[in-house]
Amino acid sequence: MTHRGPVDAAAVWDGLVAIRRRVRSGHPLPFDVPLAAGAAVARVSEGGVVAIDGAPDAAAQTLVELHGPLATATPGRPHVVAHLGQSLDGRIATAGGASHYVNGSASLDHLHRLRALADAVVVGAATVALDDPRLTTRRVAGDNPVRVVLDRGCGLPATRRVFSDGLAPTLRVCAAERCRGADGPSAEVLGMAGWTDGVPAGAVLAALAARGLHCVLVEGGGVTVSQFLRQGALHRLQLALAPMLIGSGRPAITLPEISDLADALRPQCRTYPLGSDVLFDCRFAAGTG
Repeated sequence: MTHRGPVDAAAVWDGLVAIRRRVRSGHPLPFDVPLAAGAAVARVSEGGVVAIDGAPDAAAQTLVELHGPLATATPGRPHVVAHLGQSLDGRIATAGGASHYVNGSASLDHLHRLRALADAVVVGAATVALDDPRLTTRRVAGDNPVRVVLDRGCGLPATRRVFSDGLAPTLRVCAAERCRGADGPSAEVLGMAGWTDGVPAGAVLAALAARGLHCVLVEGGGVTVSQFLRQGALHRLQLALAPMLIGSGRPAITLPEISDLADALRPQCRTYPLGSDVLFDCRFAAGTG
């Protein structure tokens, strides 16, 4: 019997977390997950589409649209999403690296939801050096992802929290010739052969897939996200715009110069309000390349 009562965001979020855990365990699609709201269920189709059997409120429907594709990522249908919080003028931090906080509370909750559904969260060495992030899901219910730090020169100190706090597994990806061994109780070094410049996005994603990590969040910073975008490695790019003008500082996205707007990337975009911020959810049919 179809459920006709309202279904709120809290019930839907719990359902999405349950879906991700079931998919990670290898449970075949399709299947249903009961929600807290009486007889309501979240239905997962054979193609990985999540739908609520009931009447989700606006916040609940937004969660399904934004997070459903992450919850159902599989080896045959991986999902790579990048996220950046930025000012109206496209800056993610001041020139000195101050970024706490460009975005408001609702955007931070959204970012932590992305982490909770991702198998792995990827950041560059500069992000770890400047922000010393934990990359955990402490703002929402859900599992901590594997933390992946792209540190080509293997130069970050072992005192950074991702290498020492033990809250989640951490992979330190470096150039094979620069590896010096594990740097903490929760860190494992992964050597990447032939890494001489930039970020080898395809090789990194292949290495993560080999470890069963098929839903990947590329969280920053701007250089790392830009390189994944440039190499056609993203299915989605999310930009959370804050009502702020910084005027200078570190840019969000930087791509090679073009001379004609016909060469600009034109993904399908939807916008969502996140408190005082606005989220642009940009979707690419099959990566950006």
